[in-house]
Amino acid sequence: MKEKFLKYFKGDTTIWIVVFLLSIVSILTVYSATGTLAYKKMGGNTAFYLIRHGSFLFFGIFLIWIIHRIPYRIYHRLTMGFLYLSVGLLIFTLLCGVNLNSASRWVSIMGVQFQTSDLAKIAIILYIARVLGSNQDKIEDPNAAFWPIIKWVGIICLLIFGADFSTSAMLFGICCIFMFIGRIEIKMLAKLIGCILAGFAILLVLAYTIPPISKIGRVETIKSRIESFVGIGEHNDAEHDFQSDHSKMAIVNGGIIGQGPGNSTQRNFLPHPYSDFIYAIIVEETGLIGGATVLALYLILLLRARKIVKKSLRTYPAFLCIGLSLSLVVQAFFNMGVAVNLFPVTGQTLPLVSMGGTSIVFTSISIGIILNVSRYAEGGDLYEPQMIDNPNNNS
Repeated sequence: MKEKFLKYFKGDTTIWIVVFLLSIVSILTVYSATGTLAYKKMGGNTAFYLIRHGSFLFFGIFLIWIIHRIPYRIYHRLTMGFLYLSVGLLIFTLLCGVNLNSASRWVSIMGVQFQTSDLAKIAIILYIARVLGSNQDKIEDPNAAFWPIIKWVGIICLLIFGADFSTSAMLFGICCIFMFIGRIEIKMLAKLIGCILAGFAILLVLAYTIPPISKIGRVETIKSRIESFVGIGEHNDAEHDFQSDHSKMAIVNGGIIGQGPGNSTQRNFLPHPYSDFIYAIIVEETGLIGGATVLALYLILLLRARKIVKKSLRTYPAFLCIGLSLSLVVQAFFNMGVAVNLFPVTGQTLPLVSMGGTSIVFTSISIGIILNVSRYAEGGDLYEPQMIDNPNNNS
């Protein structure tokens, strides 16, 4: 049985197990969280969203299988193309995107809607991995890696910031951690973070002192969420207080062993219990044990990525693996942190668990690339990596 599995599902076996376990958790929780909604909106067909979500999950696993068989060197060649495409789509989204929840985060192409920021996240990680992998011998020179990376990180994050502050801030943080792992000098990173925080503080001060500034982009939303989270100011954000309160109720209801699968009560009150607050439903139904297990699965993914990195013979695939796994795990921590009120309310999904086609597709792409790197690291497939770290090599 194991031999048959390894024949078709190559790469790190533990990561494959994590994928299947998270998919099972996703199916069970989404079905529970959408049953009432489907009954009301789909004429009593409580399985409608389950079937649709299951189809996306099946496609996602198939996508992982396809991508884990594609040599990672191809992404090295296509990095700049992905980056230019991402910038173009982000600009198009700001100008002509589909407006949902007072923000243009989605673009519709031939009737298919997707979040362009998800593509941008993968593109910038591919780029950082390429630059760091090609310049480890001169990493102390700011012009070799630091400034080229910051230029593109700044462009991507600013374009996302206009419609989605939380994703922009999270992506910037991931990139900084990634650069730290890639041996960029901590002094340069500290100065960069200090400048960003100072600029953000000035923006908030101006928003409070000059009211018209609050009407620009998502500044008003940022203010309201910060005030709601820390409980200060006169700005009363009842919507986000409502979400946080019912999320905490769900977690308290869960206790140690939970209410049991399908027995959540807060799914009927929480907005988006199948995506943004799905972790709260998981804890309510499976308790602290279930919540800790899901957390452990993401930590295992990160630890296995670390093991793959240690086995990798080349810097580019190593950085590719750690960057993509870091982005998935940090996003998962953000989603879980919002559910337990550690962070202000954001729109981050729980990778491979939350309902949502775009999230599943791009999460699957990331996992597929990680598994492909693990195939090479384990010596199962050699993809001629001899020249892949050479900055003068166009392959």
